[in-house]
Amino acid sequence: MNLKGFYNRDCMEVMKEIPDNYFELAIVDPPYGIGEDGSKNASRGKLAVAKDYKPFHGNDLKSPDEKYFDELIRVSKNRIVWGANHFISKIPFNSSCWIVWDKVNGSNDFADCELAYTSFDTAVRKFKYRWNGMLQENMKNKEVRIHPTQKPVALYKWLLNNYAKKGDKIFDTHVGSASSLIACYDLGFEYLGFELDEDYYNEALDRLNEHKSQMNMFLDF
Repeated sequence: MNLKGFYNRDCMEVMKEIPDNYFELAIVDPPYGIGEDGSKNASRGKLAVAKDYKPFHGNDLKSPDEKYFDELIRVSKNRIVWGANHFISKIPFNSSCWIVWDKVNGSNDFADCELAYTSFDTAVRKFKYRWNGMLQENMKNKEVRIHPTQKPVALYKWLLNNYAKKGDKIFDTHVGSASSLIACYDLGFEYLGFELDEDYYNEALDRLNEHKSQMNMFLDF
């Protein structure tokens, strides 16, 4: 298959076709296995109204198994894995460089921060960016939230600016809302991404294509 673009396929099936170390960086946000499928969001926010989402494939009941991480490690030179604090035994390598995303989310039942494991041999780093229901860090350019585990484009741009180099190929096995792909597009990185849930794939593809169209219109002026 063409090893760039965005596809509605099972990443486990396709990774078998990818050569060793093909991607310079994989940035992935797989299911954490904690049941956060989006159906409980509206009942948990206290300062900002949260939204209910359609549950996605698998309902976040199970994190990927060791075979997933074996393949991910095989096809990528470096990795950033969100939620790895829930399944670190499956990776299983130590890291000095964990990333902390402080969501500045105030008083609610959601976690104050999210953690990402990385394969980089550097220090722990923190990214502070508000992401609480309708309250976002950049209120003048609010993102439409289409997925229960959606992360801001700004977070992925920060990751790419700090951990990727010009010309790197980027891999995302669980695209979700397409925030990672939008960041890649804006910063000029080639990417390959997969989303297994057909409904969310179509929504993410629409979001990505709409963003590309808006950027192209801007460039035409």
